[in-house]
This record gives sequence, C-alpha cells and structure tokens, in this order.
Amino acid sequence: MCPKRKPTKPLFNRVRVLRAERDLSRAELASAIGVNPQTIGALERGDHSPSLDLAFNICEVFDLPVEAVFSRNEFTPMSTEIYRPTSEGERRA
Repeated sequence: MCPKRKPTKPLFNRVRVLRAERDLSRAELASAIGVNPQTIGALERGDHSPSLDLAFNICEVFDLPVEAVFSRNEFTPMSTEIYRPTSEGERRA
C-alpha cells in the first residue's frame, strides 16, 4: 500500500468558519460525516487534505457546492466579499 503523500498544491477550506456559523462542534460535524473529531481539526488547520468522498460529505452537511467550501486559492475574508468597496461611479451623493 502506498503511503499518503502531501499534496503538491495547498488546499484551502472554510470548514471552521462554516462550522462556527452553524454552531456545530467538531464532534458534531465529525459524527454527521462519520469521521473522528481529530480529522476535522486537521482539516481546519490545513494538516489534512480530504478525500473526494469526505469533501462531498462535508459539503452535503453545509448544503453548499464543493467550490464554496474548498479551493486551491486562499479564500478572501467573508467581510471583503460581502462589503466590497464601491467604485467612484457607484458612490451615492
């Protein structure tokens, strides 16, 4: 059996933010997807990349598409996405 290799490209996720937003503990999320709570901690720290099956299971719990939870590019803060500065033409008088 081949030992697990670290991915060559980083994989970013919003698991911690989504879990907190829904008031779920690590243990509750782990139970919902059938893994150990330490796996959730490792995912949130970026120490573990999920299998495709695990990623889909996590997304089903949050009812979000995979690209909303996982990305090869670092996520911008939610406040930046929600409260983007307006351009000069969009400013109100």
